[in-house]
Amino acid sequence: MAVRTLKDGVYSVGAIDWHRRLFDELIPLPHGTSYNSYLLKGSEKTVLIDTVDPARAHELLANLQKLGVDRIDYIVSNHAEQDHSGSIPRMIELYPDAKIVTNQKCKDMLKDHLCIDEDKFITVKDRETISIGGRTLEFLLAPWVHWPETMFTYSREDKILFSCDFLGSHYASSSLFVDDEARVYEGAKRYYAEIMMPFSTSIRKHLETIKAMDVEMIAPSHGPVYQRPETILDECRKWISDKGKNEVIIVFVSMHGSTEKMVNHLIDALIDRGITVRPFNLTGTDLGELAVSLIDAATIVIATPTVLVGAHPEVAYAVSLVNALRPKLKFAGIIGSYGWGGKVVEQITGMLSNLKLEVLDPVLVKGHPKDGDIAALDRLADEILKRHKSIGLIKEEL
Repeated sequence: MAVRTLKDGVYSVGAIDWHRRLFDELIPLPHGTSYNSYLLKGSEKTVLIDTVDPARAHELLANLQKLGVDRIDYIVSNHAEQDHSGSIPRMIELYPDAKIVTNQKCKDMLKDHLCIDEDKFITVKDRETISIGGRTLEFLLAPWVHWPETMFTYSREDKILFSCDFLGSHYASSSLFVDDEARVYEGAKRYYAEIMMPFSTSIRKHLETIKAMDVEMIAPSHGPVYQRPETILDECRKWISDKGKNEVIIVFVSMHGSTEKMVNHLIDALIDRGITVRPFNLTGTDLGELAVSLIDAATIVIATPTVLVGAHPEVAYAVSLVNALRPKLKFAGIIGSYGWGGKVVEQITGMLSNLKLEVLDPVLVKGHPKDGDIAALDRLADEILKRHKSIGLIKEEL
C-alpha cells in the first residue's frame, strides 16, 4: 500500500490485503481487508500508531522508508491482537530507541504474546496525554471493542480519533477515505455483526464518550477513514438499539426434504402476515451474512432434521454462533423432522443460554409433514405475528 496523507504530518503507512478470504480461521472476508498503521510527525517526536499483520511487515517498512523515517520515538499499541501488534518486534529491532505506549492490560498481553521486555514500555492511564511537539495525543481506554485491553488514541490538534477496531470494516480499497458510503457501511455493519455485537453494552458507553469529543475524522484499524464521522456513528447507534425489526431469520438444513417443506410453508405463512423473512440454508450460507441479519431481526426459527437424536451438526454450529454473538432477538421457534425420536428441543434451547428470549411452542414432525403439521406451522406464524405486535413492531389495524 502506498503512503497516503490524512492531514499534513499524518500518514497512513499500513498494508492492504486484497486477497485474504478468512480471518482468524473463522470470519469470511469477501472483500479482503487492510491493516491500518498511522505515522504522526510532531516537531519533537515521531509516533507510529499500531503496526500490521506480520505477514505484511515488509509493506509497512517500505512505507516508512518512502517517508525517510530514520527515528520512531513512540509506538502506540491500541490493541494486542497480532494483526495490530504483530510487527512491533520488527519495529523495535529497526528503531531500538522506540518506546511502546499502551495501557497496563495491553502491556501484559504484549509481553505474553510477543515476549517484549518490560523496559520497552511506557504505560498510560485513561485520558493521559503525550505531547510530540505541536500535537497532543490523548489515550482513552475502550475495553471490549473487542478485547479487554483495547483503547483509542485521539490527536487533539488534528481532531482525529484513531479508533482501533471500533467502526472498522474488513474492506480492501485503494481509497484512503470512504468514497462509496453504501458499500463501506455494509462492510462496517458486517464487521460489527461478526466481531462487536456481543459487546453492545460497552459500545454504548464508548459512543457517549465520542459524542462529547470534537472529532472531525475517524481512522479505524481496518478499512477506509471516515471524513464524516457522524454518519457512521449514527449507523452504529442503530445497530446497538434494543429494538429489533419485524423480521424473522430461518436457519435450516434438510436431509430428505421434510424440513425444507416445513420451512417453505412457514416462509409463505409469515409473508402472508406481513413479516419480512430471511432464510439461510446452512449447507451453503455465508455466516457473515447470517450475522448481519441477526443485528435487526426480532425472531429466529431454527429448523433441523434429527441426527443421532440431536440437531444436524450444521444447525448446532449456527446456534452456537448465534448464542455467542448475543443479538437482540426476542423470540425463537424450533421446527423440524425426526424418524423415531430425539432431543432436538432440549439441545437447542440449552445452547441459547446467553439470550434473553421466549422460545415458542416447537413444531416437530415424524417423517413427512402432514395436514396437522402444516396447521401447526400456521399457528406458529400466528404466534410470531402476535409477539411482534406485542412489542410494537407491527401497528395494530384500526
